[in-house]
Parts: sequence; structure tokens; C-alpha cells
Amino acid sequence: MSVTHTHDHEHPHPAEAHDHDHAPHAGVRGRKLLLAFILTTLTMLTEVVGGLWSGSLALLTDGGHMMVDSLALLMAFVGARMALRPADARRSYGYGRMEVLVGFVNALSQFVLVAWVAWEAIQRLLHPGAILSGMMLIVAVVGLLVNLLVLRSLHGHAHDDVNLAGASLHVLGDLLGSAAAVLAALAIRWLGWLWADPLLSLLVAVLILGSAWRLLRRSAHILLEGVPDGMDSAEVEAALRSADASIRGIHHLHVWQLASGSRMATLHAELHDSAAAAQAMRAINRVLGERFGVQHVTVQIDPDTCLDQPQGCAGHGHC
Repeated sequence: MSVTHTHDHEHPHPAEAHDHDHAPHAGVRGRKLLLAFILTTLTMLTEVVGGLWSGSLALLTDGGHMMVDSLALLMAFVGARMALRPADARRSYGYGRMEVLVGFVNALSQFVLVAWVAWEAIQRLLHPGAILSGMMLIVAVVGLLVNLLVLRSLHGHAHDDVNLAGASLHVLGDLLGSAAAVLAALAIRWLGWLWADPLLSLLVAVLILGSAWRLLRRSAHILLEGVPDGMDSAEVEAALRSADASIRGIHHLHVWQLASGSRMATLHAELHDSAAAAQAMRAINRVLGERFGVQHVTVQIDPDTCLDQPQGCAGHGHC
């Protein structure tokens, strides 16, 4: 039996490879998250004061949303910093998965927020009150501009980082809440529609709910070590079988993500000639790295029969 750990760039440790590739970007993301936290907190205080002063549920809703989001952004910043910590004796892969855990918690917090917004909106629809639309409009516009600035700063990396995706989700909810508050203020000021304030708050809550569900599914899938999005295990196995003429069979294949953009794979390989092990492993790593973006690969070369056969391996083909 032969076992090898390899990386795309031949770094000696999986956590070190991940840190080397992503540390500069993680540092930039951390600074962006800290700035987003400061701006969101200041805007939250402004909206809460403005909401209490004007009597607007939309402003209070957005202010309450931003209060949760300030905490979420702080958690995301801590998660980004934790992800930079090196591996230790207890966590051999380091702390990269912290970003996924934070994204999962952020998504759950959105469900609590949506429930609160729905309850408050229903109460306001049943018992409308006077609203100072001028003050409401000014505060809502300020909140809208700040949220646009924060979302723009975070959006660049959110597609491949669950932690930033969670933070961006919160800021997007803030942006929608501020836009709803602007529309509600205009409707109240020009048309006298007091019901627009709670109704638009409900609409924003529904939009937030959909985004929160998608983030929850995405982060839970990574935490459960599911196959990365866009990958198919059968396709990966077929590609590896044809990676080199020395490979007779591939089985016991597992592909998952340690964190966003950090794909891992383990597999057993059977060869026509054990002397070609090095050649086969180079081919396997090349295919996984170039075609499927897998950074860390562990290959076990089996002899004539799978070594896991007593635990249920069905011989050649699959374990």
C-alpha cells in the first residue's frame, strides 16, 4: 500500500497551503468587514433614533435589522481573522471552516429577524399610527446610501466565501429595508398611505427569508461535507479512470470542501503495474487540480484487492 498527500503547489501541509493561497485576500476581506461593521453600526443608531422620532416601523425594522447585522458583521470579521490562524495539534486543517460556521449562524439569525418584522408589521397594519414622513425620508436616504457603499465593498469576494456571503446577505437586507423605508416615506408624504410602512416591511422580510434559506442550505451542505457545487462524483471518477493508462480502477472516492474555495479529495486507485504509482498519482493530481479545482488530494494505491474489503468493499470498482 502507498499513501501520498499532495497539493497543487507542493506545500507541506494542507492548512499551510490554504493559508499561503488565501491569507492576503483574507486580510483584505477582514478589513472590509471591519469597515462594514463600523458603518453599519453608525447607520443603525441613526435609523433607530429616526424611527423612534418619526414613528416609522420601516425605519425601526431596518434599524433592528441593522442591529442584528452589526453583530453578524462583527462575527464575520472574527471568523475571517480566525481563518488566518495556522493549524495546531488539535486542528490539523486550521480554522478555515470557521467562515462557514459563521455564515450558517448568520443565516439562522435572519429567520429570527423575519419573524419579528412580520409580527410588528401585522400589529401596525391593525393599529396604524402617525408618522413624520419628512424625518423618515431623510434618515432612510442616508441609510440607503451607506448600505450601497458597504455592499459594494463586500460584493467582490462574496461569490466564493460563505462568510462574506453571509455578511453580504445581511447588508443586502439592510439595503432593501432602506429602499422600502424611502418608498414608504414618499407614499405617506404624498398620498397619506400609512399602511405602506408596515406593508413594505413585510415585503422586505419575505425577500430576506429567501436569501437566508439559500445561504443556510449552502453553508449546511459544506458543514455536512457534501460534494462541492458544480461537481459530480461519477464524472470525477470517470475522469480519473482515464487520467493515465496505468490506472485500472478508482474507488472509495470522496470530494468535499473544507471551506469556500478549498476543495479536498481522497480516493483509492488500482494500477495495472504498481511500479507506475508515481506516474499515476501525478496524473490524478493534475486532473483534480486543473479540471476540478481540488487543492488537496490524498491517494491510496491498493494492491490486487481493496484493503477495505473486510469493511464492505465490493472488490474492484467501488467501496
